[in-house]
Amino acid sequence: MVLARILRPRGNKGEVVAELLTDFPSRFSNLKTIYVRKNDEEPQATGLQHFWVDRNHPGMGVFHFESRAGISDAEQLRGCEVLLPLEERVALPTGTYFVTDLMGCTVFELPVESTKLSSPACAMEEAPRVLGTVSDVMFTGESVSGTAILQVETSRGELLVPLAEDICARIDVASRRIEVRLPEGLHELND
Repeated sequence: MVLARILRPRGNKGEVVAELLTDFPSRFSNLKTIYVRKNDEEPQATGLQHFWVDRNHPGMGVFHFESRAGISDAEQLRGCEVLLPLEERVALPTGTYFVTDLMGCTVFELPVESTKLSSPACAMEEAPRVLGTVSDVMFTGESVSGTAILQVETSRGELLVPLAEDICARIDVASRRIEVRLPEGLHELND
């Protein structure tokens, strides 16, 4: 998984500035080895001497890799991605998810009201209806509070669904399934 994208050299000791793509940048401080990849090449294990978050530039971090001692060494890393194996990612608290886990999930709409039929196990109105697939997750800006939005590609076009507990009734990333109860009028808002 990609955790940072190297932008440019910083200083003259082989350090680089990177755009951080993780909510947990402090974990880099405890790592001795990470992986670096240029374009679509195979990731290369690289020793990490130092890391710190740039206090003057939010969302940026500074990496100093082993065997990188000057500007020309650092310049070779421009455009590279900083990665860690998927099994080394941070354990999240219940009810929070990695964006990469939500992407590609199938979204099912649950019925709003319970059925009035006598045999609910066979009732078609109780069966969840496939809405589409999550293609993106959009967030509010840093200075703006709000709920993340699932961008769902449906047969009728894009549907924006708030990633809120009262709407997303069940999220099962292992099964790649999200069950939602859409509030009245949400379909019309997206048309």
